[in-house]
Amino acid sequence: MTYSNPESLERIAREHLAELESRTEPLKPKERLRIPPQVMPEQPPEERRHNIREVALGYGPAQARLEALRCLQCKNAPCVEGCPVRIDIPSFIRAIAENRPEEAIAIIKRNSILPAICGRVCPQETQCQAPCTVGKSLKNIAAAVSIGRLERYAADWEREMGRAKPPEVKPETGRKVAVIGSGPASITVAADVRREGHAVTMFEAFHKPGGVLLYGIPEFRLPKRIVEEEIETLRKMGVEIRTNFVVGRTRTLNDLLEKDGYDAVFIGAGAGLPKFMNIEGENLVGVFSANEYLTRANLMRAYDRERARTPIYPSRKVAVLGGGNVAMDAARMALRIGAAEVHLIYRRTEAEMPARVEEVAHAKEEGVQFHLLQNAKRILGDEYGRVRGIELLRYELGEPDDSGRRRPVVIPESELVMEVDTVIVAIGNEPNPLIRQTTPGLQIARGGTLVVDEDGRTSIPRVFAGGDIVLGAATVILAMGEGRRAAAAINAMLAEK
Repeated sequence: MTYSNPESLERIAREHLAELESRTEPLKPKERLRIPPQVMPEQPPEERRHNIREVALGYGPAQARLEALRCLQCKNAPCVEGCPVRIDIPSFIRAIAENRPEEAIAIIKRNSILPAICGRVCPQETQCQAPCTVGKSLKNIAAAVSIGRLERYAADWEREMGRAKPPEVKPETGRKVAVIGSGPASITVAADVRREGHAVTMFEAFHKPGGVLLYGIPEFRLPKRIVEEEIETLRKMGVEIRTNFVVGRTRTLNDLLEKDGYDAVFIGAGAGLPKFMNIEGENLVGVFSANEYLTRANLMRAYDRERARTPIYPSRKVAVLGGGNVAMDAARMALRIGAAEVHLIYRRTEAEMPARVEEVAHAKEEGVQFHLLQNAKRILGDEYGRVRGIELLRYELGEPDDSGRRRPVVIPESELVMEVDTVIVAIGNEPNPLIRQTTPGLQIARGGTLVVDEDGRTSIPRVFAGGDIVLGAATVILAMGEGRRAAAAINAMLAEK
């Protein structure tokens, strides 16, 4: 991959665009297929691994228009079928191609309140871009139209031009809705319910709202100012946000319904309870869940050693266990905080990794060392109870398991020891049990997630749920899709009342 600076990429795109616009005949599909995919400008790896600034720099206007011209404007719009919130993708891309970014962002915002966020962190390659006709025609999914990057371009244009404004709110109805949590599902519900004129109060356990967008995803992937601006949009709409409020401790869910007079409650508390491997040595000093490590670094800005007072463990050699996006985030953050070496350990091959291809590539470029078909057997400590190493086992792939991926099988007597002083466990999260423990009658599925119907209704009347607390660890856009369905059901219920 080349790392041409944004100015060079934009100049080349302008030249190509001028050539296409000089034509008198409309572009034919075969001509659109010959337009090369636009490279996303990025910080060079040798620079970005030492700073916290955003890695991807975004398309310029010419790059965005040229990429948009690659879209075939398919009548059946398979990309829309792949979008959890059903954005009118062909229409917003056509608006960008015709240099109408204001119309493009208006089209996106009919269905999504978080385009700047989704354009950065959602796995478009497995959702809207997977069925793209361009990618299929070129027999290369990586050559599909870059829908996510174009969404980001439109959203960034609106913000940079000062055109962003909160959605319109209908007259007050006198109804009250409580939203528990402040992540993507909750933000979506709060906005959609508030639009209908209902009073909305959002309850957040942390001291800052934003949920996983704030504490889970690093600054170098999602600048926190963007999250803060989206939260501010809710405030401008009239949503009340109460922080340091733990539902299940400060008030129970039943208190909100029976004592505080809320007509409906949405639970979007996420899946913030980390899973561990239950192996020897996990209680040693220097072992962290990725959840804790990233919360300290992101929400509490531990990477900012000069200004932040948040303590974070000084590491020289770090082992990260896992192969998802959270594992990549933790590994890349460890480099930026000062680790000399970061080793990512995953028990399958790269082909089975659930992390986005882009995140894996960025981690490798920045110097994270991958150890595939290996996993931790135990963590080794010194005489002071601190991590000194990790004992690993080698694996080979067997038959597919329930997930469709080939099952990792231990190779007997294949132990090896790696010297490390820090271990970060990034093998997944599950919902915190506090709400279910303090709410009798709330039906729970295996793994601690909440049972809901297709509209997000739980087993308790007037209580809805969505996002990771229903899906387990999922994506931002899937959580938003859950939130949209639940908000529609809440609004319908309140209209009937």
